[in-house]
Amino acid sequence: MSSVTPKKIAENQYEIEADPNSGMNVPVRIYADEPLLQKMLSGRTIKQARNVSSIPGIVGQSIVLPDGHEGYGFPVGGVAAMDAEEGMISPGGVGYDINCGVRLLRSNLTEQTVRSKLKELVTDLFSSIPSGVGSKGSVKLSNSELDEVLVNGVNWAIDHGYGFSDDSDVCEENGQIPNADPDKVSDRARKRAAPQLGSLGSGNHFLEVQKVAEVHDEEAANRMGLKEGTITVLVHCGSRGFGHQVCSDYLRVSEQAMSKYNITLPDRELACVPNTSEEGESYRKAMFAASNFAWSNRQMLTHWTRKSFERVFNQSESDLEMKLVYDVAHNIAKVEKHKVDGRERNVVVHRKGATRAFPANREEIPSRYRDLGQPVLVPGSMGTSSWVLLGQPNSLDLSFGSTAHGAGRTMSRTKARQNYTEDDVKKSLNDKGIFIKSLTKDGVVEETPQAYKDVDAVVNVSHNLGIATKVVKLVPIGVIKG
Repeated sequence: MSSVTPKKIAENQYEIEADPNSGMNVPVRIYADEPLLQKMLSGRTIKQARNVSSIPGIVGQSIVLPDGHEGYGFPVGGVAAMDAEEGMISPGGVGYDINCGVRLLRSNLTEQTVRSKLKELVTDLFSSIPSGVGSKGSVKLSNSELDEVLVNGVNWAIDHGYGFSDDSDVCEENGQIPNADPDKVSDRARKRAAPQLGSLGSGNHFLEVQKVAEVHDEEAANRMGLKEGTITVLVHCGSRGFGHQVCSDYLRVSEQAMSKYNITLPDRELACVPNTSEEGESYRKAMFAASNFAWSNRQMLTHWTRKSFERVFNQSESDLEMKLVYDVAHNIAKVEKHKVDGRERNVVVHRKGATRAFPANREEIPSRYRDLGQPVLVPGSMGTSSWVLLGQPNSLDLSFGSTAHGAGRTMSRTKARQNYTEDDVKKSLNDKGIFIKSLTKDGVVEETPQAYKDVDAVVNVSHNLGIATKVVKLVPIGVIKG
């Protein structure tokens, strides 16, 4: 239970003031409605956000988004910006699944057409896309080929026949973040990476066949090629065991280096190093390598998804108009320009379980959407809706250009296994017209929709604050889990 009750400062906005006596360098800002806030207060979420506010060089405020919940050191659904020259970079502020992210594909197929072959489609997708704990992809990489993936990201996959050049046009960072360095990655991480490229993984990672259920912003939906009643595919995965190992390696490096830089923190899980230090530079280059791996990984899953649709519906992917709408990263830290205390500064924005939500005309947005604003993808649970939003100017004022990354977990996996059975969950999904294929029963039970917050409530907070506003609502009809 949090020992400090946040003060309401505006609708859906709460704050804990900075308190140097308790080590808080900046205030904690929480964006939530009352029920979502109460869920945060029942655990360690707010305490973790207060701890983050004590990191040297943090600016603005320590932010908790409406999907916020307890994580490793930093809360998931947390955003923190550090001065790029005088502040820190923290592996825990990115998390273990570096560039865990979401990408959305659209098609011209109707729900009626897909439902007639839904079980065949989901079964084909399930057999085509490796999933599960430790799952391995079908691509074998040499050391030099792995280096190319880590440097070139999504372009490596496209150059090797896994998609089209215009796919990279609608990825955050165009699917290839510069300055990645494979030499900053450990041998152990490399050994975990090579077999796993092109695999979905387990836990909350998924592939969903969905339909566009509601359109809230006609102009934005048209620009994204999303029409009510048509079928989309949402893919959620990241850098697999590779990213996990990179995080583990650099958490250890950071813990060992803190005494060297006279850094003291209230929680060792916040381990960090100066952004401009040798250790900080090395972590960033390794983290970017893992990010590029994740973009390439999602690209390969996209390719195999398109091939499944081709087989099942006996049409080419161009006939099906299976275009990539967008791809966003959830766990990443990047140097960006933001206005802080009235002046523009270079800051290292840590987004952990948070999605960038830049408004129109930011140069970081791919050219296709730059005059519109950044598409934002917010997945729910496998039995509830997901959303496409559009980044808005208030995100720059309130959250360093960020919004929620999903529904946000409220129930532990252990508790889910205690309270639900595979048959319970599958029946509930079937009653909603959702067909699921999973490698394990735990993959179903641990991800029961009841383990998550109400994604619609999370999205409403973002929409009402004007951080990112509603474009379309998607609902699942077919699900693949590890």
